[in-house]
Amino acid sequence: MSVTMYSTPSCGYCNLAKDYFRKNQIPFTEYNVAVDAKRADEMVKKSGQMGVPVIDVNGKVIVGFNQGAIESALNR
Repeated sequence: MSVTMYSTPSCGYCNLAKDYFRKNQIPFTEYNVAVDAKRADEMVKKSGQMGVPVIDVNGKVIVGFNQGAIESALNR
C-alpha cells in the first residue's frame, strides 16, 4: 500500500487526514508543498488542483479529506 499526501502546515483538513491515518495505523508519506516546489508541481500534475490536501492512495488521487473515498481506495 502506498499513501502520499501533499499538504501545508496551515491546512486544517490536512491535519484531519494525518490524524485519520495515524489513528488507523496507515503509513503515509507527507510532502509540504509550501516549501517544496518540485512536489507542488507534482501535486498539480496529478490532481489538476492547487488546493490541499491531495492524497494519492495506490495511484487513486483524492482531493480534500474525503474519508469515504480514502477508505474505498484502501479497500476497507
